[in-house]
Amino acid sequence: MPKFAANLSMLWNELPFLDRFGAAARAGFQSVEFLFPYDFQADEIAQRLKAHRLQLVLHNMPPGDWAAGERGTASWPGREDEFRASVALALQYASALGTPHLHCMAGIPPAGVSEAQARATLVGNLRFAAAEAQRHGIRLLLEPINHFDMPGFFVNRPRQAIALMDAVGSDNLFLQYDIYHAQRMEGELANTLQDLLPRIAHMQLADTPGRHEPGTGEIHYRYLFDRIDELGYTGHIGCEYKPLDTGPGGTDRGLTWIAAHGQTLALQGEPA
Repeated sequence: MPKFAANLSMLWNELPFLDRFGAAARAGFQSVEFLFPYDFQADEIAQRLKAHRLQLVLHNMPPGDWAAGERGTASWPGREDEFRASVALALQYASALGTPHLHCMAGIPPAGVSEAQARATLVGNLRFAAAEAQRHGIRLLLEPINHFDMPGFFVNRPRQAIALMDAVGSDNLFLQYDIYHAQRMEGELANTLQDLLPRIAHMQLADTPGRHEPGTGEIHYRYLFDRIDELGYTGHIGCEYKPLDTGPGGTDRGLTWIAAHGQTLALQGEPA
């Protein structure tokens, strides 16, 4: 049965961020993920994880200037020193929080940078980051993000990510497979998961259209969860969706999708 991790950047948004850890634990989650920890001290987050007996399974490296529209600097020529500093900061947090996976956002290359330039920069940066993460016992992940939600994002299809990973040539770089992004770009979910499973270290979910809970859109999640089990996937699936019910308590009311799809949070075992 899939192990679900609550995404605290998307769920319980009526609560302050540090209070979402308790909400996740009360809902029955044993694992969490989120986008970025850098607005908080690592020990603040560590205290919440310990208090609520939660495992943090994933967070992202710093994305550059998020407010200005940057979504990662890994494919920006000329910003390699900044990128390397972001790797060091991300690993500092991940080591303090016991995070086994770091996601490196490929980014949106600026105007005037050719595809070849962006690709070469990204490959070099991923090679560096994967080696640094390996020294800390942490896996580096690369996620394709659909170009409807994030126009211009450099990596938007799973097999494009695999080709980049092959060019990097590291045994510590894995695919982060987001079912929602994959469905928006190409569909063919079950067969793609079967083909690429050996390269996948983390999954995420949301339905489409709307990026809401499973069961609110077109993806046949009951079948997909069974197929993921059959394939032998043992990692986590991050619940990175926007609750359809946006009122206070909407996240908790929306969690009925879990039982409705034949799943449970109660038998997840020890966090991986």
